Amino acid sequence: MSTAHDVTRREAIAQYRLVGAPSEPDLQGLVELAATVCGVPTAVINIIDDRMQHQVAAVGLTAASCSREDSMCAAVITTPGRVVVPDAQLDPRFATNAFVTGEVANVRFYASSPLITPAGVAIGTLCVFDDVVGELSDASAHALDLLAHQVIDVLELRRIQRELVESNSQLEQFAVQVSHDLRNPLTALAGFIELAADSPEMAEAPRAAQSLVRAEAAASRMTSMVTDLLDFARMGGTRPSITEVDLAATVDAVREDLDGALVSTGAEITVGESTVVRADDTLLRVLLQNLIANAVKFTVAAERTPRIDVAVETLPDGWRITVDDNGEAIEPGLRDRLFEPMQRGHGADVPGIGIGLATCRRIIDAHHGSIGLDASPEGGTRAWFVLPNSG
Repeated sequence: MSTAHDVTRREAIAQYRLVGAPSEPDLQGLVELAATVCGVPTAVINIIDDRMQHQVAAVGLTAASCSREDSMCAAVITTPGRVVVPDAQLDPRFATNAFVTGEVANVRFYASSPLITPAGVAIGTLCVFDDVVGELSDASAHALDLLAHQVIDVLELRRIQRELVESNSQLEQFAVQVSHDLRNPLTALAGFIELAADSPEMAEAPRAAQSLVRAEAAASRMTSMVTDLLDFARMGGTRPSITEVDLAATVDAVREDLDGALVSTGAEITVGESTVVRADDTLLRVLLQNLIANAVKFTVAAERTPRIDVAVETLPDGWRITVDDNGEAIEPGLRDRLFEPMQRGHGADVPGIGIGLATCRRIIDAHHGSIGLDASPEGGTRAWFVLPNSG
């Protein structure tokens, strides 16, 4: 029967998806290094669950699995720290083990360092052994411990990368679905606006006609944005269409898109003189709309009338664009984390799901630029991004 410790270990091992997976080159490199620095012919990374020992990387033998009862490492996996056994035949823990008696192998010298996850769970060992009596120098023993830590670092990196890929795939599917769901009502809305604008009654209502013209332009921009974002999600954001874009004109388009929110909050948006940058027109508009909308939303949450200033600085190899607000500054420790999906730095009373800044980072990554958050001279938050003069 599995104990609570066994269940915890099994769940920790499952996160890394090692058992039955192809050999990981980085792990293979670590066992080869372990054998070299310890001066032995054989080194193995053993993952030990409640039933089996799985050799996921090995040098000096062919990686295989065996029952936990036959495992030498299973006998010491709960032992804190490194284990060094000069002669396994003289150690009561191993003297009758099949790997020592000759039934499976003739191990004499044995040493291992536990593989401890960041949560403190021992999932296996990095072990070295030889068929002659031996010992480890202090330097070799220390190196074995360091390499065991490196094994966990490799496993953690693989896990995080896999989760990011899966998360990005889910976000792409979400973006595709939302874009698809928005396209049909936007098309219908544009059709109704066009019919209303062509109505004879509009000739006698110039203000209404003007509003319809603006609404038609906004619907057209939204349709274009949805279409381009759908393509962006499908291609993974790796191939933006780089053209020359007037930044001030793009901010004006964003101002039109956000007109309702700006009027209702009394927000003011200023932008510097016209500057042409190199970027994907639609994606730059999405980027600025996210940053400006965030600035307005969180400044209002701070019970202030939003004043948003957009400025551009020409650099030797590109442009640095800043969006300053007069709200509250974001704590330095939160600034990087807020660019991750579903992360929020403000209270739950502010609407949103925490995907806007993640979208901004993805757009900037596609442009091979950089993005970040700082304190604003206005006392609030400064969002900045750099577009390279390339592409």
